[in-house]
Amino acid sequence: MTDLATPPAEGIGTRGAASAPSTSGAEVRLDGVSKMFGSGATAVHALDRVSLKAEAGEFVCLIGASGCGKSTLLNLVAGLDRPTAGTVSTAGRTALMFQESALFPWLTVTRNIELALKLQGAGRSQRKARVQELLASVHLDEFGDKRPHELSGGMRQRVALARAFAQDADIVLMDEPFGALDAMTRDLLHDELERLWTERGFTCLFVTHNVREAARLADRVVLLSSRPGRVACEFPNNIPRPRRIDDPTVSAMAAEITLQLRSEVARHA
Repeated sequence: MTDLATPPAEGIGTRGAASAPSTSGAEVRLDGVSKMFGSGATAVHALDRVSLKAEAGEFVCLIGASGCGKSTLLNLVAGLDRPTAGTVSTAGRTALMFQESALFPWLTVTRNIELALKLQGAGRSQRKARVQELLASVHLDEFGDKRPHELSGGMRQRVALARAFAQDADIVLMDEPFGALDAMTRDLLHDELERLWTERGFTCLFVTHNVREAARLADRVVLLSSRPGRVACEFPNNIPRPRRIDDPTVSAMAAEITLQLRSEVARHA
């Protein structure tokens, strides 16, 4: 896969970039990526010549109207699908986290997390120690013996976070992971995710429909146009961390992004 220089997006925002944590993450690069599903008259053109770069350790949020190709883009980066044209380049381990926790219901919390370690060939004692460390990192030390149905939605997502981090991922891909949660639980998990990102320095691509969530979390917000998805504009985010979702500066940035999002939706309606 080839390297690329990311071209400036038309209509890019004017905010300065926020300072990122010390990084151990890996770059993500998409060079002229297009994706078609099907062929002929019924073909669906999901992505069109997307060029995008996420720096090592950068937190990038992807937003856009439903069906604009955000999830498709994550699947391509994760290696779950291949682009029709263009190249996707990553380095290191990649973990993908969905809106639903996707835990195995018959396994305990500990076993769900341990499974990722087993697939890496870790020994029993190593797995045990690592699971305890991961449970502590998401504040679930006392819930290792519980099964998913015994946990709240927010707690299940914490387990899913721990399982993702069990893979020692350099790149974490998150597809609306908090979309089904209530506002208070989502706000708490924003704090947890930001803390873990700061401590571990992974690169994060985070898909969301919630513009305030994007302004709360991201170093940079990338707006995709309606189908076929293209990079319409970008909004670097220099709001100091830690942030609150109801901060006036976060609200102002969200309003700026929403205005552009509405314009894109109207233009492609």
